[in-house]
Amino acid sequence: MKAQSIKAIAFDLDGTLIDSVPDLAAATQGMLAELALPLCDEEQVRSWVGNGAAKLVERALTFARGEAATQAYIDAAMPLFSKHYEANLQQHSRLYDGVKSVLEQLVSLGYQLAIVTNKPYRFTVPLLEAFGIAHLFNQVLGGDSLEKMKPDPLPLTHLKQAWQLEDEQLLMVGDSRNDILAAKAAGISSIGLTYGYNYGEDIGLSGPTAVCNTFSEVLAQITDSQIALEQ
Repeated sequence: MKAQSIKAIAFDLDGTLIDSVPDLAAATQGMLAELALPLCDEEQVRSWVGNGAAKLVERALTFARGEAATQAYIDAAMPLFSKHYEANLQQHSRLYDGVKSVLEQLVSLGYQLAIVTNKPYRFTVPLLEAFGIAHLFNQVLGGDSLEKMKPDPLPLTHLKQAWQLEDEQLLMVGDSRNDILAAKAAGISSIGLTYGYNYGEDIGLSGPTAVCNTFSEVLAQITDSQIALEQ
């Protein structure tokens, strides 16, 4: 990772900046209850997130019904999930330790910051605003902002084009293989976080450029690398 070349950083949201599973679990349980289906628990939801709301709903319905959910059934359930998630958007979610401080320091150092998440845009911005960090991002891309979402590289190539960046100037920071795969496909460096949601898999197995155990290490990784390269 050529840290001295980095000008912009794209961050995933769920499992990277915010632990949103408690509220996603409440929404999923509310949806299943309305459909008179068996309820899941929070740990199950923690293993289902990362591929967007529709995939979460599909996994929950498949679990509760004991068979693959049809697209028609998923489409019918989505409004229920959305209703319950809007009601629980920031009831129990929390910022991970050090997130706001590190983001503020990165902005003060001159980095452009972006959100690249698979969460629908309509939920993403209110969540950022609720935690007082929305103003720190120059660009927010939800899972439905473009034609494709992670692990497709489109959101990252879109950022590169919009901000006129070379590959080495953009860094992706996330907690799941979708983040790392998207970064690799876009030709950029990545930092994988070990504490988020990655389907029970070691993030290191996806081959990120660097691995951090806490969010504060992201700042150290960039600044320490810069200092080492400049010496």
